[in-house]
Amino acid sequence: MRAYPAAEWPIAACLHGVPSVLPDGTSLHDAGPIAWDAALAQVAAVDFSLAELADSHIRPADLDASARAELVAIAAARGLAIPSVHVQRQSVIDPVNWERNLDYAHRTIDAAAEMGMSVFSTGLHQPFSEAQRRALWFWTAEGAKDPDDRETWDAAVTRLRELGTHAQQVGMRMSLELYEDTLLGTADSAVRLVEEIGVDAVGLNPDVGNLIRLHRPVEDWRELFAKTLPHANYWHVKNYARDEAADGSWATSTPSTMEAGLINYRQVLRDAVELGFDGIILTEHYGGDSLGMCSTNQRYIRDLLAADERTAATAVID
Repeated sequence: MRAYPAAEWPIAACLHGVPSVLPDGTSLHDAGPIAWDAALAQVAAVDFSLAELADSHIRPADLDASARAELVAIAAARGLAIPSVHVQRQSVIDPVNWERNLDYAHRTIDAAAEMGMSVFSTGLHQPFSEAQRRALWFWTAEGAKDPDDRETWDAAVTRLRELGTHAQQVGMRMSLELYEDTLLGTADSAVRLVEEIGVDAVGLNPDVGNLIRLHRPVEDWRELFAKTLPHANYWHVKNYARDEAADGSWATSTPSTMEAGLINYRQVLRDAVELGFDGIILTEHYGGDSLGMCSTNQRYIRDLLAADERTAATAVID
């Protein structure tokens, strides 16, 4: 039995389409309630009832309790709930800043739980390199790479297990995002990491879009999903048109709708539901009208879920 009817499946918007810095140079985090309301109004205007709070925009761990409560109230007044927080580029195995990042992650879990969220999403990706900051698309430039050694692996398992245990204790899930050149950069490594962490609340965010967009040879998206979907507990979805040479000498990609890109989400969503996936789906898009694209993708997802729902009902009747 599927977790939710198609019309009720929790589908959230990312905040990529909302500027993280105001025209006067003030960060959205520091701008306060009026700016927060204006930002969330944009999300509500494209027919979302859920929004993921990315710390690129607002850091719940760095707000006081009254500001956190006010943010939740502002969202509610716009008809929005905030079910999840995503901490990015704050790796707990960063060779220099891991202790600070680990503390920040713990504070974020507590803040998110206080705000009524159910998912703490994070990963092992590190801050952009200068080359990535200059690039039109950051994934086309060289970034940081996790070391491939036992000490780093054990540190990741230990620290992420600590965070996962904390999340579980406060009634939250922790989801680890697939991301290139990290210990979550291949299907096998990501699955092994979750299995070694061994905490029920810890699963994968199978954001395969992060991998198929790379301008280099990548794992087949079908194999990536086949291995990671059984461990999925939260899901960033996006798609890219991809072209590549048969000999692997070149590859290129560009953001697309979920329907038009390389990944066949009609099949992948069906597979996920059949495997018992019951998590929030987070629509994400880079470039152009990001919020508009997320809204388009939300309708596409609901149409697919509804079609499968009708097919299942017909099969029962027959």
